Amino acid sequence: MANSRILVVDDDPALLQTISIVLREQGYDVTTAEDGTRMLEALEQREPDLLLLDVLMPHLDGFQLLERLKSDERYADLPVLMVSSLPAEEATVRTLGLGAADYIRKPFRVRELLARIQSQLRNRAELRQAREQVRKGAADLVRAREEAETRRTMVDILHEVTDELSPEEIYHVVARRVARALNTSHCSVVLAKSGDKVGIVATAFEDPSVINYRIQLELYPEIRSALETQSPVLVEDVHASPLYAEIRERWAKQGTVVHIRSVIALPFSLDSAQVGVFFLRRTGEEPPFDKEDVEFANTVIKAAVSAIQRARMIETTKADNARLEVLARTDPLTQLLNRRVLVERLSQEVERARRYDGKITLLMIDLDHFKRVNDQYGHLVGDDVLRDVATLLKNALRAVDVVARYGGEEFVVVLPETPAPGALAFAERLRERIEATDFSAHPHGTFHLTTSIGMATFPGPRTESGEDLLARADEALYRAKADGRNRVRT
Repeated sequence: MANSRILVVDDDPALLQTISIVLREQGYDVTTAEDGTRMLEALEQREPDLLLLDVLMPHLDGFQLLERLKSDERYADLPVLMVSSLPAEEATVRTLGLGAADYIRKPFRVRELLARIQSQLRNRAELRQAREQVRKGAADLVRAREEAETRRTMVDILHEVTDELSPEEIYHVVARRVARALNTSHCSVVLAKSGDKVGIVATAFEDPSVINYRIQLELYPEIRSALETQSPVLVEDVHASPLYAEIRERWAKQGTVVHIRSVIALPFSLDSAQVGVFFLRRTGEEPPFDKEDVEFANTVIKAAVSAIQRARMIETTKADNARLEVLARTDPLTQLLNRRVLVERLSQEVERARRYDGKITLLMIDLDHFKRVNDQYGHLVGDDVLRDVATLLKNALRAVDVVARYGGEEFVVVLPETPAPGALAFAERLRERIEATDFSAHPHGTFHLTTSIGMATFPGPRTESGEDLLARADEALYRAKADGRNRVRT
């Protein structure tokens, strides 16, 4: 992402200059620092979008700087790409455990470095956008609630109109309460758009059994007029109004006796699919409607429509906020918990086990020779395999267990209240199940994978925290691979 700010920290001036030139050629805004002190000064002056940090440096090494950085809330979301000549097995676990976003080993290939930088910048941009949408959604929710409090109508009609009601129920409530407030015998909701020949009676106060009844709009000039003008229509006397001239002739020919004397048609629109007219009528025994009745009914119905729309907006905002919260907590490919949330949950489980003298076992699962899958069948097949393994793990776990994607083809399973013997048996079943699974490589048929699993239990030797659990499990995973893979080691 061009114009992004990158801070590069390395004690090798030649390498520092080379990386700076490469990144500036890609359009990045680059700042450099030769040691930890200058790095901290640069951070105070201007926060970058990404930090490229060498591990091996004098005085403060990259591990110490990373730990200090991630303990500062200001830089909690700053992606840190660690660079080192240390063996990957040694450096990767430690740097990722301290909160690094990624690790790349020296000497690195320029294209790989640029690809990883672009990936982390893209991830940060998506996280920023998600959090901004959550913040904006929360502000909109507060504002909508404040507006709803200031727009109460003169009667308590809207007390029954809640976001838990269906549109049909809302129409019925409003029609009933408007009819009672205006002391009129007939009030119905007709769904139709301008130009329609047929309208649908969604509800009728005078006859609750009338639902989705079809009417010919050519017989209702006041409804057609309200839909065309999108303005209230008042007819004080249907037997004298010019609007009814043609209809009165038809009544006379057919011998139709019309008891309705006065009508009001009030157009409304909830959305493109919910458009129509509130249709109020009074008989000859009732006083005719007047302009004050139109104003009252129109005020109530507009407020009801506004409340319905606002309720829908609030529900949509809640749903969007929930979705964004899920995005911030899950791995986008597998939909498992991401590493950040895993560390939080693991810390909570360790504290709970410490408080109640319980046990936790952690499994670190790595798919053997997974690179061959990507090389032979392509990354799309590799992504499908990771999703399939994620589903397999979720289906195998209890509700209290935790599963997360740790990175690449590595997964972590946390088993609360599970001592080592039971966890070992469970890990073996997982290993066997993955080995027996037919993974699809369409159109190339199927293939099989094996997995290596490292296991560690809290409390245990050198295991006092969640970070210790991860470290011990990673050491066990390394032993499983060294012993030939496709096995479980403790």
